[in-house]
Amino acid sequence: MSVKNNNSGRVKIPVIIGPTGSGKTGVSIEIALELERRGIFDGCEIISADSRAIYKGMDIGTAKPTTEEMKGVPHWGIDLVGPGERFTVADFKEYAEQKIKEIIQRGHLPVIVGGTGLYVDAVIFNYSFSEKAKKSYSDRAQMSDQFLVIGIDWPREELRKRLEHRVKQFFDMPIEKECKEMASLYGWDCQAMKSNIYPIVQKMMDGEISRDEAIKLAVIDDWHLAKRQLTWFKRNPNIVWLPLNEVKDYILSTL
Repeated sequence: MSVKNNNSGRVKIPVIIGPTGSGKTGVSIEIALELERRGIFDGCEIISADSRAIYKGMDIGTAKPTTEEMKGVPHWGIDLVGPGERFTVADFKEYAEQKIKEIIQRGHLPVIVGGTGLYVDAVIFNYSFSEKAKKSYSDRAQMSDQFLVIGIDWPREELRKRLEHRVKQFFDMPIEKECKEMASLYGWDCQAMKSNIYPIVQKMMDGEISRDEAIKLAVIDDWHLAKRQLTWFKRNPNIVWLPLNEVKDYILSTL
């Protein structure tokens, strides 16, 4: 799957990774719009590599970009299945590879963006999910030279402050309404509802904890997730780590 810009130059597919709350989505949209504005590509389309964003209806709690935030840039990998449905890493790999092919056929640039390390690695390391390979698929082979992987690097204290700010925004949104709707459709025992912010909001709704306590717990939960994501990504020596404010210029100059 070869990608060419409008100057007939062959380029790599950008993959923007990083922990939750690091600014991946926002900068990827900025990059897509700027590449189109400069005429480097006729269009860019984003493939989300986020194991939480695949669930329909779970919008606030998974920090999905709104239609307004997408600014007209097509997004894929969002709202694929209901919270009660099964969706595996192998499913994501097949889906992402098909979308990459379709986007390239349209003459556009695919940009992979996400924080789920296994989703990202399944694509860039071309994991095999056959019966024969199941025991060893998680071992990293050589990364395909088709991809340019950029990691967003934040000092840990600054990242934690970003997470605190974002969680407070969640609780200023109708997160309780979203939880009630999802629970009525799928039940609180649904696996997707047992993760992320949802069980914390449930406790708040049941009167077990206060709003302030729920915010603190949600920040801690996001912080633990961010640390797990960083631990995963740091094992890949092929990632170019940059501060958020340098990511856009680096990718634009590369492409």
